[in-house]
Amino acid sequence: PENKHEEKVQDPDRGEDETKADMGSKTWADLAGEMKMFLWNPEERTCLGRTAKSWGLIFLFYFIFYSCLAGMFAFCLYVMLLTLSPYTPTYRDRVSPPGVMIRPYLNGFTIAFNVSQPSTWQPYVDSMHHFLAAYDDKVQEEKNIECVSGQYFIQGGNESEEKKACQFKRSLLQNCSGIEDPTFGYSKGQPCILLKMNRIIGYRPGAGVPVSVDCKVQKGNESNLRSVDFYPGNGTFDLMYYPYYGKFTHVNYTSPLVAMHFTDVKKNYVVPIQCSLNGKGIINNVNSDRFLGRIIFTLNIGK
Repeated sequence: PENKHEEKVQDPDRGEDETKADMGSKTWADLAGEMKMFLWNPEERTCLGRTAKSWGLIFLFYFIFYSCLAGMFAFCLYVMLLTLSPYTPTYRDRVSPPGVMIRPYLNGFTIAFNVSQPSTWQPYVDSMHHFLAAYDDKVQEEKNIECVSGQYFIQGGNESEEKKACQFKRSLLQNCSGIEDPTFGYSKGQPCILLKMNRIIGYRPGAGVPVSVDCKVQKGNESNLRSVDFYPGNGTFDLMYYPYYGKFTHVNYTSPLVAMHFTDVKKNYVVPIQCSLNGKGIINNVNSDRFLGRIIFTLNIGK
């Protein structure tokens, strides 16, 4: 009986120790010590459980592995580039017919100003002068040549040879050139807007007939737009500026322009205007693309 009593006395302490061991409870000091030992074990000289030799082999393996991947990628890229020409795109099925763009282009496709407040129209004037700097007569005479009007300027030879470009002088824009009227008509409430076709390598617009431009009220009363003058000529893109051979060989090429001089637009009213290209092969009636063969913008001219 006494032995049994002693066992009963000893049982509580022993059971508590066993429970503590089974649960694996450790103090923060124990955990910190184990972590420190895991990071660096001075006895086995291991870091994160690995020796210097083991880490060296791992780094060597991944260095070789990723070097091979990079080499394979560079080789595939090199082979792909061998199949491409830097002068002519291989696939051009989604860029013809051309889209159009206007200048000035500052705050979207709304041109709004008050004639009596120069601060409202001066930014448009500055933008026009900046854009037409490349079209100055002297610049064009120095860099480009005079071409025969009314026919395509086709240039043979190797595709890597530099091509000549035809002159397009800003003086051709007449009242919208900014020469005689430096404000491009904005100070009079008769703004000039420039329209240009997007460049497409090898494209010959109009199939031998110059592409023309016309403008109308896109929605609303047609009398809101009473008069528009077009320059040069009757608002056509001369064939001599085509085809375009790309920026690497057609270095001095300047896109031809058509200036639209809105001489009589209803004042103090938002007038939506649509200007379209017209010619053989031109598409200008796709509702999902407002820039394909046409462009829509608004004029809001205050007094």
